[in-house]
Amino acid sequence: MDKPVAIVTGGGTGIGAACSRALAAEGFRVGINYIPVMEEPSKAVLAEIKEGFLVEADLSDPAQIDKMVSEIKEAAGRVDVLVNSAGISINSDINAMKIEEFDRQRELVRGAWYLTKKILRQFMLRQNAGRIINISSVVGHTGNPGQIPYTMEKAALDAFTKSLAKELWGRNILVNSVAPGFIDTAMTRELPDHVREKMMANIPLARLGQPEEIADVVAFLATRASYITGTVIHVNGGIYGG
Repeated sequence: MDKPVAIVTGGGTGIGAACSRALAAEGFRVGINYIPVMEEPSKAVLAEIKEGFLVEADLSDPAQIDKMVSEIKEAAGRVDVLVNSAGISINSDINAMKIEEFDRQRELVRGAWYLTKKILRQFMLRQNAGRIINISSVVGHTGNPGQIPYTMEKAALDAFTKSLAKELWGRNILVNSVAPGFIDTAMTRELPDHVREKMMANIPLARLGQPEEIADVVAFLATRASYITGTVIHVNGGIYGG
């Protein structure tokens, strides 16, 4: 129970899984949040890192978040780092996007806000210490056609980061965002070849990033970055400089 605890939403796949591994390597006991369809890969990550536990919750449902926080309290008794990594991307242009699809994307912003609120109240404010790291995206700054709700969500996470850092002034709780560029994950692997080629043409480093390269920055913010808060750190191979 004395070991520091990190909670990673969406921590069983993609960037979230890389963050779970990196934080475990830094000595954290990692709570891996997942939804049922991601249970098996989440169990595989847990088996790999050994020190940790699973917590199921769909972050679009406040009741499931409440239950998840209760389970975290029982399993760990503390939270030192929260990584808001879970996300979806519903792609469609503005004329074709259905309102229920837009709302599904928007619910994840609300979920990140509500989970952060619960973690603050239950753990970090009582501890007078903590690190909150939001995984946003370069497209929240550059825009991207066919991804309006997604880009709005990611821009909102960065605004959340900056405002929350100021609200927590003097509480020893640091809040930052990491904004990845185009990363080699299942999502990008499913894109058509011509879309991937267009993406690559805009990256000065001429390659996709790796999830581990995002996780390295998250691990730094979670451990050694004692004088950084309210900041968006861009990790995008040179597409956008902030």
